[in-house]
Amino acid sequence: MKKKLAALLAMSLLATGALTACGGSETPAEDSTADQTQTEGTEANTGAEGGTLRMGTNATFPPYETVDENNNVVGIDADIAKAVADKLGKELEIVNMEFDSLIPALGADQIDIVLAGMTVTPERQEQVDFTESYATGIQSIIVPEDSTIATVEDLADKTVGVQTGTTGDIYCTGDLGEEHVQRFESGVVATQALVNGQIDAVVIDNEPAKAYVEANQGLKILDTEYAVEDYAAAVKKGNTELLDQVNSALEELKADGTIDEIIANYIHE
Repeated sequence: MKKKLAALLAMSLLATGALTACGGSETPAEDSTADQTQTEGTEANTGAEGGTLRMGTNATFPPYETVDENNNVVGIDADIAKAVADKLGKELEIVNMEFDSLIPALGADQIDIVLAGMTVTPERQEQVDFTESYATGIQSIIVPEDSTIATVEDLADKTVGVQTGTTGDIYCTGDLGEEHVQRFESGVVATQALVNGQIDAVVIDNEPAKAYVEANQGLKILDTEYAVEDYAAAVKKGNTELLDQVNSALEELKADGTIDEIIANYIHE
């Protein structure tokens, strides 16, 4: 990755200490580092123009979301959410929380929308309504440079690190079994455990994987895909009004090239 991603990762490392561990907690906790454009408790207006669009995310996932030197959440998802909010005539408020608290936060009306590099899965579709996809992600495998692991099949008897509640967690737990999966609060922490020799590999989305490998000597990404998946925004189940509004905004932002431009600003092939 370019220097921009390395800088974002460094900020993410600093921000990690401000986040509580992802352990399946049921009560979402807002993070004080979030970009709060309205006072706490403000009701979002999801109908007519005006009001606030409250975006939930987990800012340990560069380049999609991380925290900058001013403690603002920045990245691809933050920029897309801002463009959507502008289309809807709303102010954007970003709430930074644990990844596995995002869906419960939607259900509790603590946030209006999730943009967090979240993959569409059948299990999540039972809990939330997803917009059309705005990006494609790849689940990649990080290993030490001298590792004997070369394929997905080689993970069968290994200990694999994942971020709690992510699709990497879901896939690896289903494929390898609980006894071969170790969960961490973020990809940063999982990667550090790999560097320290506590685990054999990390399964995580490809873009943050690039940043983690660049920031840690002695690691590499396998030239194989664990899975290919679609990222989408999520809204509360049954909130068809907001879902239609966001889908319409995303369609316009795709058509005029805005989303491609935002992604290109962060991901340089």
